[in-house]
Amino acid sequence: MALNSPSDISLLALFGGTFDPIHYGHLRPVEKLAKETELKQVILVPNNVPPHRPQPEASALQRLKMVELAIEGNPLFTIDSRELSVQKPSYTIETLETLRKEHGAQRPLAFIIGQDSLLSLYKWHRWEELLNFCHLLVMARPGYAERLDTPELQGWYNRHRVTEPSKLQQRAHGYIYQANTPLLDISATEIRQRRHEGKSCANLVPAAVEHYIDSQGLYLV
Repeated sequence: MALNSPSDISLLALFGGTFDPIHYGHLRPVEKLAKETELKQVILVPNNVPPHRPQPEASALQRLKMVELAIEGNPLFTIDSRELSVQKPSYTIETLETLRKEHGAQRPLAFIIGQDSLLSLYKWHRWEELLNFCHLLVMARPGYAERLDTPELQGWYNRHRVTEPSKLQQRAHGYIYQANTPLLDISATEIRQRRHEGKSCANLVPAAVEHYIDSQGLYLV
């Protein structure tokens, strides 16, 4: 694919998740990450059938609607709902393969993960191939170790890690960048539990998302 304009070579990042529900622990660190790495666009990719965790409580359409409400008016974020239309486990590597074909070999692509996902990355489907398609942008998470489980995994991380965000723009894939993002101790599990207990989720999710959760009667049982 030919590069026709400056926008074609800017770093494009993906951020996947079940978003059950989407919350500030997703949004605010990514916004900080975008400033740190000069990201102009982050594509949120809601999962349909996550291979490594229980099925979501909210339906695919409800989770998509919550993501739409959460990012309304924020030009940083867009949504790619392709995984929601596939009734099989969503594997990151397969989505990245498709996006790489769509954006061409030279476009810098990145996939955003948390420190918790980095530590368990070796359990992912075809994880060794991820850096053939994208960079990894790692956000800190409260309470998680900073080193990987084995010397071999740590060596892989050290070989690919870069500390200068500008390098992410200079190659299409292959780097790992550890971002200096805020440690927000918010989880979708906590939000669902608070709903089960009849507690407020104000300040944990955007107001429009909280209103939608209430209107749909989500996470009450």
